[in-house]
Order: sequence, then C-alpha cells, then structure tokens
Amino acid sequence: MSTDERISPSTESELHHRNVGSEQNTNVSPSLRPVPANVASPVTEDDDMEPLPSQPSGANMISEESVIQTFMQYFDRLLIGLDPRWRNWIIRGIFSWVMILGFAKLVSMGPLVVSLVVLLIQIKCFQEIINIGYIVYKSHNLPWFRTLSWYFLFTSNYWLYGESLIHHFGFMMNKNNFLQPLVTYHRMIAFLLYTSGFVGFVLSLKKTYYLKQFTLFGYTHITLMILVTSSHQMIQNICEGMIWFLFPVSLIICNDIMAYMFGFFYGRTPLTKLSPKKTWEGFIGGGVSTLLFGFILAGILSRYQFLVCPLEYDDEHSRLATSCIPSPLFQKTVYSMPKPFSLFKRSLELYPFQLHSLVLSLFASSIGPFGGFFASGFKRAFRIKDFAATIPGHGGFVDRFDCQIIMALFTNVYISTFARVASPTKLLQQVLALTPENREEFLRLLRNHIK
Repeated sequence: MSTDERISPSTESELHHRNVGSEQNTNVSPSLRPVPANVASPVTEDDDMEPLPSQPSGANMISEESVIQTFMQYFDRLLIGLDPRWRNWIIRGIFSWVMILGFAKLVSMGPLVVSLVVLLIQIKCFQEIINIGYIVYKSHNLPWFRTLSWYFLFTSNYWLYGESLIHHFGFMMNKNNFLQPLVTYHRMIAFLLYTSGFVGFVLSLKKTYYLKQFTLFGYTHITLMILVTSSHQMIQNICEGMIWFLFPVSLIICNDIMAYMFGFFYGRTPLTKLSPKKTWEGFIGGGVSTLLFGFILAGILSRYQFLVCPLEYDDEHSRLATSCIPSPLFQKTVYSMPKPFSLFKRSLELYPFQLHSLVLSLFASSIGPFGGFFASGFKRAFRIKDFAATIPGHGGFVDRFDCQIIMALFTNVYISTFARVASPTKLLQQVLALTPENREEFLRLLRNHIK
C-alpha cells in the first residue's frame, strides 16, 4: 500500500497488526519514525485505554438503607405541614444539639477517648471522600484499588500517630521489651510499609485503566494529605492541653450556628457562588458572634486544670498526669487599660489566653468558612449535594468537619509559634532515655552551663 493512500477503517486493524510485527524486527523506535500528515494514525495499545468521564457526576450515588434514613422519613411525616425551609431548620437544630451534647460528653471522658474519636471520624471522612471517587469513576473493578486505598490510610496513620506516641510516651514504651523495637525502628517500618503499598499499586496497573488508576492514586493521596495531617495535628493539640482542642472546635461550631441563624433570618446578599445559601449577613453576624463567644469562653475554660494541663505521663504513679502548674498563659494577669478606656477603668484582670482567643476567633470566623467553601466547590465538581446522609439535616461527616480541618492546622501552627513552652517532664524523659554515657555527658554540660 502506498503511503500516500488513505487507510480505510476496515483495514486499520490489519495495518496495526502488520506494524506491530514489523516493529519487532527493527531497532528504530516507532515514536521516531516520521508519519505523513495525510496518513491516518494507526491504532495503538493506548487507544484501548478507557478515558475519564468528561462530566463526572455523583448524582447516582447509592444511598444505603439505615436507621438514620428511617428517622428522616419519620421526621418528614411529622413535620409534613411545615414549609420545607422550616422543616430543615427544625431537623438541623435538633441534631445540632444532639452533636453538641455528645461532644460535651466525650470531652468529659478525657483526652485519650477524644483522640480515639478523632481517629474514627478521620476514617469515616476518608470513606465518604474515597467512595465518591469509586462511584463517579466506576472503578469498582479496578484490581486491588479499594484495598490499597485503605492500606495507605493505615500506613499514614501508623507513621504519624506512631511519631506522636513516641514523642509523648517514648520513655514508657522503651521500658517494654515488646514495644522497644517498634520505637527504635518506627520510621523504617513505616517507610517499608508505604513502599510495599507503592509496589503493590504498580503491580496492579491494568492496561486499559492506566489513566483512571493514576488519577485515583493521586485522589487518594490528596485525601490522605488533608485528612490524616489535620487529624494528626488535632491530636497534637490535645496533647498540648484539652483547651487547645475544645476551644478551636467550639469556635467553629459557634460560627457555623450563628452564621446559619443570621443568614436564615436576615440573609439577603449572596456571599459566594460556590455556596449560594451563604450570605454576607450570615458571614458578618457569625464573625461578630464568634469573637464575643470566644473571649468569654476562653476566660471560663482557663480556670480548669484538667483542660489546660498538657498530656504527660507520670512515671512515679505510672499513669497520665491529671494536674500541673498552669503555664503563665492560663494565670490571671493585670493589664493597664490604654487611653481613653483608662478614664473608665485603670486596669483589667484577664487570662492571657483570652487575648490569644481573639486571634483564634478572628481566624475561625474569617478564614475557617473557606474550608466549607472548598468542600462546596468539591461537591459542585462532582455534582452531589452532600458527602453522605449520615447526620440528618447536616449531610455527612465531611460536611460537618470541613472547617475544622483548616482550624486544627492553624491552631497547631499558632501553638508552636506563640504558645508552646518547654516541658520539664518531657525533658526529663528524654534525658532518662539516653545511654548512661550520654547521660553523664549531659549532666557535665548542664553543670558547666549553670556555673
């Protein structure tokens, strides 16, 4: 056949097979051979690959029958006479109070229980986000991808949470013959675990699904980066003292509720196209309410030692320490009032943490909502209303905790920049973990420094 002749569709497949056979007998790479402009390109193996959907839609996500759906049907029948807007307001309000009371109960059970709940919420959020990818891209038949996604979640948590445990309880773990190797070789074990998953992914690649598999590989890792990192930082905040977890979470809850209330009753001006129901009235009203609420709440929480004391292990009593000498941040300080306020009151007694609370409240009310806008954009991209239907009137766990992600990260950065002080207990544990020779060298250096 002349190279100037056009290739008919009927002979295209035959030509492809001949080309493949001839390429096996030559050293010239097919990609380097010139192809005349008027010749149709032969079919390659890559043409068999299934493309990603041009308009991904999660509208057909399967809703699982559950007790929650039964509750929703019951409430709909009970409130059938009301306007749908008010019906949603009542359902949302009831379950908001249920979540607030449940949250208060968890806080009263101590930092370890709260840390475990944070981990469980992280897993649930991961499931909601990953399921969207599975359903939208119809990837149920991709080999091992569901298993590998959860495997990467496990390895990420093993690495980050292991680092936290070693940092806070390494001295105690080194005393245990079983745990000591896990402490010593933690990072190597974590790296080998991840590498095993990486190798497994490469081996699972399927010719016609390369693009889908690599897209979902990136989708999984972005999800891990956002969820695992933020939940790990949240638990780090808990270790600095329960107040660093309770206070930021309460700010986001307050801002969310008050923005909804102001928007519901006074909202007229749309705030962003990503979330049409959000209004400037709700945004401003929620912001002012959060600043006032945060200042008052900070003064109340600073009084309680079990909230302000960092999470430390008491080696003498073989248990977690429940009391401490509060840091200066949580001790009342007298401040001179600037002019012209000094005309009314010369001084004011406050906890320094109350001043820090203004910065945290400002971030929660101004930047925190952008976590929700990000989630709204994500849902619009995949054409879904909510991430799930787990919480009546609210959607899924991601719908409720989207703003908490960025708030937890900011709080951790704020602590390390402005609030963290050296802990004598942790320093002692690090010294005791040294070898006898290094311990003696440390004491010698310490005596010389003190002299």
